[in-house]
Amino acid sequence: MSEILNTLIIGSGPAGYTAAIYACRAQLEPVLVCGSEVGGQLTTTPEIENWPSRFDAPDGFSLMQDMSKHAEKLGTKFIYDEVVKTDFSKNVKEVYLSSGTVLKAKTVIIATGAKARYLGLESETKYKGKGVSACATCDGFFFRGKEVAVVGGGSAAFIEALYLANLCSKVYLIHRRAEFRAEKVLVDRLRKLEIEGKVEFVLNANIKEILGDGNLVNGVRVESNGQNRDIALSGVFMAIGHEPSTKPFAGQIELYDDGTVKTGFTSETSTSVAGVFAAGDCSDRVYRQAITSAGQGCKAALDAEKYLQSKL
Repeated sequence: MSEILNTLIIGSGPAGYTAAIYACRAQLEPVLVCGSEVGGQLTTTPEIENWPSRFDAPDGFSLMQDMSKHAEKLGTKFIYDEVVKTDFSKNVKEVYLSSGTVLKAKTVIIATGAKARYLGLESETKYKGKGVSACATCDGFFFRGKEVAVVGGGSAAFIEALYLANLCSKVYLIHRRAEFRAEKVLVDRLRKLEIEGKVEFVLNANIKEILGDGNLVNGVRVESNGQNRDIALSGVFMAIGHEPSTKPFAGQIELYDDGTVKTGFTSETSTSVAGVFAAGDCSDRVYRQAITSAGQGCKAALDAEKYLQSKL
């Protein structure tokens, strides 16, 4: 593709799709590079109960499909590839894809989201895909009738635990603190399942090792108040947050130490490079909600439109 695009959107989650919808309405003829995980991390969420007007609690995959169809209907062109490198040193930005294609654009909207964070244990790496997972929706089916653990204390961890409690014989929620960041309604639901014996809270605890027989996970070793405890189980689901997917932009725009894109330079979504904007979890260090990502995608498209108008 040798033409110079008005707006190139990188990422296909709520932020990317919403940016595409607004860019289409502004007649910017956007092209969207979907990335390696089409639809973003929301596609692995079993049900979404806080999306306005969707009181039917849709699953994330369906919601992202609907947003994709909306963007496509308005004229968004999709490229199913992954960005590996960028050059933002000139007025016309260059974006390199894994296929070797180089895209050129006047404005770029980064909406690459984030990827699951792991504990960093050697044993965890050894058993990834063999009992260690970061997606209950993807892999929970394989643990029907078995005992599993969910690691984390935020809303994502509680949603995973609630989903698994419908499939598994027991769910251990392992958290390094006694307090939770999760929504109270989710905590209350899991506490009810605790009374029923379906859930056990393992608090003020850190996982020291993933145990296994060399092929599959068969337990975890946790440390709490100086005491070690081995828990026999078949699966461990990590829900301890995400890391921004921003490696292709390192050295091109300013990032925080954790990889989050710095924004707010000339407009709310502007980055340190004129004509490059960011939205969603790749630039959000506070809210990290699907609905706020969508709102940021809208803002990024409007900011890109205003930037282009200023160059006329």
